[in-house]
Amino acid sequence: MSEGARRLGEVLARTLHAQVSWVRPDGERTILAGNGAARGATGSSVRVPVVRGGSAMGEVVVVGAEPPYAQIASAVAVLIAEDLAAGAEAPTISGSFADIVGRSAGTEALHALLRRVATSSSTALLLGENGTGKELCARAIHAASPRRARRFVALNCSALADSLLDSELFGHKRGAFTGAVADRSGLLSLADGGTFLLDEVADMSPALQVKLLRFLEGGTYTPVGSEEPEAVDVRMLAASNRDLERLVSKKAFREDLYYRLNVITIRVPPLRDRRPDVPDLARHFLRIHANGGSASKGTAPKRLTDETMDCLVAYHWPGNVRELENEIQRLVVLAGDDRVIGIDLVSERIREPGRAPAAEPAADGGRPAASPKLHAAVESLQRRLIADALRRNAGNKTLAAKDLGVSRRNLIRLVRRYHLHIEA
Repeated sequence: MSEGARRLGEVLARTLHAQVSWVRPDGERTILAGNGAARGATGSSVRVPVVRGGSAMGEVVVVGAEPPYAQIASAVAVLIAEDLAAGAEAPTISGSFADIVGRSAGTEALHALLRRVATSSSTALLLGENGTGKELCARAIHAASPRRARRFVALNCSALADSLLDSELFGHKRGAFTGAVADRSGLLSLADGGTFLLDEVADMSPALQVKLLRFLEGGTYTPVGSEEPEAVDVRMLAASNRDLERLVSKKAFREDLYYRLNVITIRVPPLRDRRPDVPDLARHFLRIHANGGSASKGTAPKRLTDETMDCLVAYHWPGNVRELENEIQRLVVLAGDDRVIGIDLVSERIREPGRAPAAEPAADGGRPAASPKLHAAVESLQRRLIADALRRNAGNKTLAAKDLGVSRRNLIRLVRRYHLHIEA
């Protein structure tokens, strides 16, 4: 099924509150978009047969579209039926978790847990290191849930200052602060009926933790500059790369909020604990980057030699899946027209993980600005200073940046570069 037809089906389900499904001759039904609530809708029912090579393969059924939109529903159903007849597999919008690639025991256990969590409306807390795919897991939960026809909205709490985060999350009224020239709805309002992910929730200030707790307890919040509470219906997910239980014991995170968020714990394993998944992930990223960032069919992907693949499997991947994808993208670019990627193109830190990185050459082409030992020593010192500042400030990046005399954005960049995971 093409990406275009899939998106049309999702739009149809979302805007017309319809359900799009593929009913096979034996009566088996695959929901392509929408949810079960549309089955009993009073709108019209559109049925388009799916025929491949003269054989009936069932029909595409759209239920719940109101009569004025029946023609639109019929046109979309025809597109989907043509895709199915062409031999493409029907996507399981209800959640196959196909984007969470891997067949290791750890990944299979994660798949099973996500499927169970998706059927509930409980708050869930996703824990794992940076780059393990916590947001991907949250999106998979949403896609497999009864809320899939509504929006999935994610907000990274570490990316914004407290004042901006408050306004972004809850919205604000005109005149609430300098620059608030008009009313603005928050992201919680945008996610009404859907799923909301609070990423890096440990970086939320104590004041915002209180406002979030009130929302989780009562389902209402008050926009900045307003006195009137507003209510929304969202399924809340939270994610963190830090040990929240330890932060609670250090009084760096509210205990009552922790228990509100941690109804269900989902631990996303680091890539070093699921090494058997590295070959599948590498091939997956080769397909994606062979087609300009899309996993759809097109250009034939490049291939890694056995030696290259063994090297990738042996590496410890401190940056997890994100680091692996970046390395694969780099290899695809450097390979040029070659269809086979040899180990000589692999980054030195992966090929020889115990060796210090080479010094950068001087801009004028003369002697290097620093020897390899000096370069490594400078990086080691910088890493230690950043880690110490974060520990002194209980992981608060704003305060740590002030201590170090750097901008908060620059500090976040360095934390990601050195793959720091600092606990309070």
